[in-house]
Amino acid sequence: MAFRHQTRVRYGECDQQGVVYNPNYMVYMDDATEVWISSGVPDGDYYSLGWEYMLARSALEWQGSARAGEILTIDLAVVRYGSSSFDVGYVGKVDDRPVFTARAVCVSVRPETYKKYPTPDNIKAILGDIVDWKVPS
Repeated sequence: MAFRHQTRVRYGECDQQGVVYNPNYMVYMDDATEVWISSGVPDGDYYSLGWEYMLARSALEWQGSARAGEILTIDLAVVRYGSSSFDVGYVGKVDDRPVFTARAVCVSVRPETYKKYPTPDNIKAILGDIVDWKVPS
């Protein structure tokens, strides 16, 4: 099941063309992912999980642009599980207007060493089942 996150685009996140500066979409993705994972933890304490993840790869494709003052809605969910990795798919829209799709390949790591290890079952329970979305590979 997908998680929905919304953010208001601020003027300072836009470039001289008046649209969101491309790297800011990855900031939005990161924020949406943190809120998603934290929402599955009592009191929203992400650090109580004793687990971390690191970004290994990201691919984004733009279908349009978001502008200052607009509400960007990002739906996100797992689109693939590996033994120690998982891919998160993102679909961003303003109202019904497509803005971007993306995929982030994430690797589960131990907080104290940052060494990869299999994604724990309690984390998979928070992330949920795989969804079948067309996102960049």
